[in-house]
Amino acid sequence: MKTISQILINIKPCEVIGSTEREVSAIVFDSRKVSEKGGGVVYVAQRGTQTDGHLYIPQAVAAGASVVVCEELPTTCNPDVTYVRVEKADIALGRMAAELYGHPSRKLKLVGITGTNGKTTTVTLLHRLFTEMGHSTGLISTIVNKIKEREIPATHTTPDVVTLNELLSEMVAEGCEYCFMEVSSHAICQHRIEGLEFAGGIFSNITHDHLDFHKTFANYIQAKKAFFDSLPSTAFALTNVDDRNGMVMVQNTAAKVVRYGLQGAADIKGKIIENSFEGLQMQINGQEAFFCLSGRFNAYNLMAIYGAAVLLGQPAETVLTKMSSLNPAEGRFHVIRNGEGGVAIIDYAHTPDALKNVLSTIHDITCKGEEVLTVVGCGGNRDALKRPVMAEIACRESSRVILTSDNPRLEDPYEILKQMESGVPEECRRNVLTIENRHEAIKTACMMLRDHGVILIAGKGHEKYQDIQGTKHHFDDSEEVCLNWNIPYQH
Repeated sequence: MKTISQILINIKPCEVIGSTEREVSAIVFDSRKVSEKGGGVVYVAQRGTQTDGHLYIPQAVAAGASVVVCEELPTTCNPDVTYVRVEKADIALGRMAAELYGHPSRKLKLVGITGTNGKTTTVTLLHRLFTEMGHSTGLISTIVNKIKEREIPATHTTPDVVTLNELLSEMVAEGCEYCFMEVSSHAICQHRIEGLEFAGGIFSNITHDHLDFHKTFANYIQAKKAFFDSLPSTAFALTNVDDRNGMVMVQNTAAKVVRYGLQGAADIKGKIIENSFEGLQMQINGQEAFFCLSGRFNAYNLMAIYGAAVLLGQPAETVLTKMSSLNPAEGRFHVIRNGEGGVAIIDYAHTPDALKNVLSTIHDITCKGEEVLTVVGCGGNRDALKRPVMAEIACRESSRVILTSDNPRLEDPYEILKQMESGVPEECRRNVLTIENRHEAIKTACMMLRDHGVILIAGKGHEKYQDIQGTKHHFDDSEEVCLNWNIPYQH
């Protein structure tokens, strides 16, 4: 067990009241969790977007917190409690958590990926690849967290910094050599990766998303860039040179910069030879291989996976051989066939760029004139600016479109649909249906599809629920398609 002075070693407090030799057993930032941890609990009062943790200092002390870390001291201090005033509580939280858990990120090779699209596919397949190559590996992703093959449910793309250190500590204890994790822009801004030490960072791409949080695209870019700015000189920074912001991301990094791409000058150069629903035949650095992933956007994911593996010291030929047998991450361009020539694609595409990429891939694969019917919605309590844009892209790139609900959360689903309808081009209106009930929307699409056509059901992918007014109801797009086509459930 460590003392307060030990976990504060990388922090310069503004003021300390009380003993710093108290022993620390746990760190929490939710006052309701203090009593669960027993004695020796540090409560960190953070100023969040929804509430201010300083308001709950009295509750934390009453519940048994022996240390309070805050940016503003309470008017009355309990003599039995140590108070530590810091400039930024969220930064202090990350550094203290890393110290309490013994800096687990230093004891394995931690690789983070950030970008708008492709994060889940890349980390999931890197975890599978390194496992296939005989390495003990951890995973932190939107879908699931894993310690080797043991699954731990994921609640956020990037967990809070205490949970992160706890997960990494467990990985180290169980012998993991590597961990691959998604790094969201929210996590970067909220210092949820503070105190972690990365062996490498990957940039996939950046398009308009999360502007409800970042307010401007420039802020969003700066959030992503901050991850690379923080990488040490011992790390690598693997960037998509074909993205117009790919080199912006790494312009101030101390890490070794490595570029990948299909178009521009790159250290890892890819070329697509054939693209089908079965997968991609492509060259990477002159070596040809077949991969079980479809689409140009997945070609970029595959180059990122290859690049990261080689930069981590794995033999290039072994990497390509093992990569050729990797299947897509759950809910990412998942193909379902009805046995009569019809195809359904289940994909997590929930941003304008992701939707456009998936539809572009479908058009690259299908024969000219084949129907593409898109079922799409937009989530509630998220970036509203993309709603009409998503609808317009669906209409421009599809034969017919059904607008529907996709996790309306606390918003009125009909209001979300109205905002989407505002983006429907006038000339496309006769080919657009609005069906709020997602079950009915998918059923209608399955009934409407002509022979040899394609249905794209976008937005939910791996998710097994609809989030309506704070309650998650079971809902699985793949299950709905299979029920309507009367075929075995494919997941």
